[in-house]
Amino acid sequence: MERGLRIIAAALLMAGLVACGGNSAGPDIDEQAQVRLREILNKDPRLPEGFTARAQQPWKTPFAAGDRDCRAVLAPAEGRAPQRALTAQAAASYPGNALGETAGVGLARYSGEEAAWHIDDLGKALRSCHAVDTGAGTELRVRTRPVGGVGDEAVAATLTGRLNGYPYALNVLLVREGDTLLSLVHTGMNQVDPRRTEQLAQSVLGMTRA
Repeated sequence: MERGLRIIAAALLMAGLVACGGNSAGPDIDEQAQVRLREILNKDPRLPEGFTARAQQPWKTPFAAGDRDCRAVLAPAEGRAPQRALTAQAAASYPGNALGETAGVGLARYSGEEAAWHIDDLGKALRSCHAVDTGAGTELRVRTRPVGGVGDEAVAATLTGRLNGYPYALNVLLVREGDTLLSLVHTGMNQVDPRRTEQLAQSVLGMTRA
């Protein structure tokens, strides 16, 4: 009886992990690494104070980014990391206690030196993403900002303006540490503290090392 309950509990846990996973599939996917990334984001994540530890579905961009470069830098946090040499990925989101605050987190692992190539490509795309204007009450200005002391390489930017007519801000932070790419979006009304965004990144990176 106890053995049966353990099996059921394990099945429920795996179902929960899959529900908040990424969209990766294909012959290069390492299933054990995939499960590990999902566990990091779903199984008692250690996040900064003010964020729920209960993982929700991956974050989705709440506007239509017509610019290809802007889409490219936001997609990994949705669980759609660059596919070349991808071996595992997972994504989840966590509400914060500030007005409109949400953290969207994507983790992806790569074979060889591909993670370094991808962070370089994403950095170029981020520098080429200047604004989002849907013509329907959404107009966001993009400003890159310096970031240091997070992972091996990191690039960041802040999008500010209006979303459907309401004040909106989004920090995007892309970090490479070894073979892992961390993609983080941190949203809120009016403004989002970059220091809190970096604290989120440090927390997630710490979980990948544990």
